Amino acid sequence: METVERQPVLIGVAAFIIGFSIGLFIFGWWLTPVEWEGGGPQHLADVDQDLYLLTLSGYYAQTNDQNRVAAALDGWEEAPTEICVLADEMRTTNPVDADQLESLVRVFNPQGCAAVGAAPAEAEEGSGLGGLLTVLILLVLLLAIAGAFVYFLRRPTDVAEEPPAYLDDMATAGPATVVEPDEGFEATPIARFETTYTRGHDTYDDSFSIENAQGDFLGECGVGISESIGMDTPKNVTAFEVWLFDKNDIRTVTKVIMSDHAFFDEALKAKLAPKGEPVLAREGETIVLETETLIINAEITDMEYGEGNLPPKSFFERFTVELSAWAKEGDFEEPDIQGHIDEMMDF
Repeated sequence: METVERQPVLIGVAAFIIGFSIGLFIFGWWLTPVEWEGGGPQHLADVDQDLYLLTLSGYYAQTNDQNRVAAALDGWEEAPTEICVLADEMRTTNPVDADQLESLVRVFNPQGCAAVGAAPAEAEEGSGLGGLLTVLILLVLLLAIAGAFVYFLRRPTDVAEEPPAYLDDMATAGPATVVEPDEGFEATPIARFETTYTRGHDTYDDSFSIENAQGDFLGECGVGISESIGMDTPKNVTAFEVWLFDKNDIRTVTKVIMSDHAFFDEALKAKLAPKGEPVLAREGETIVLETETLIINAEITDMEYGEGNLPPKSFFERFTVELSAWAKEGDFEEPDIQGHIDEMMDF
């Protein structure tokens, strides 16, 4: 969900794809391609093997040189079987070539093709299929890597979405949270962001960087899909997550904005409870997220439920949220991250 947490994954995936591409395509296929040496006729394509055997059978018919034939087929254990298969195929189309092939096989077996089986030919066919299978596996692997890369980038290509609106003017009203004078800080407006989901944007997950006037990074906030219902495509989104990450805090605050159906469905509500505090989606509602040094007002400015075979008010057709970012001004201690880690490890 958070771009900061995704960066190492994105860098790793990108580095793997670039390295794999350089190794395979540039070095493997271009600069240092594999060069075959010491190959025999058994390594030729099927059509070239047939031509080789026909040529050799014609040579043997004219010279009767068994030693030359044996040398030409040295190392090809399946040669007698291949010769007999080819002879059988040509029996009706070219009897002369078939007879010459029959004579050729007697160099290896005096009884001819009657004593030669065809099992090795099937094995050879299986070997060809194995090579094809290897190519298919490689293609699937490349597609899977590309798919993972697109998934982590979270850039939808199937829906034409307008880019998220960055409202550079500062928030005009105070944060919707009580700030008592004795708390020792005031809230200063930073900026506003607007994000809109429309049904069909199945990878919806907008995030925004929070910076002060000097350009210093303070944190991030965003909205994304939390849960969908049904098996339809596109997704029927029934809940969204709105979240706030503060670089000066040790946690990310998340609240789950739920449809009317989801909010009053106890089973679904319990399922989403671990993700964050549940909030009923209502137009004009403002959800407040507060961390050590930041406050976010997430106002639902527009929403519309979809219609279909699912329960009424169970999924969203359109959903717009305006995020107002505020920075608390005051003296804050650095978060005790190491102490938090030690506490988690003490079990």
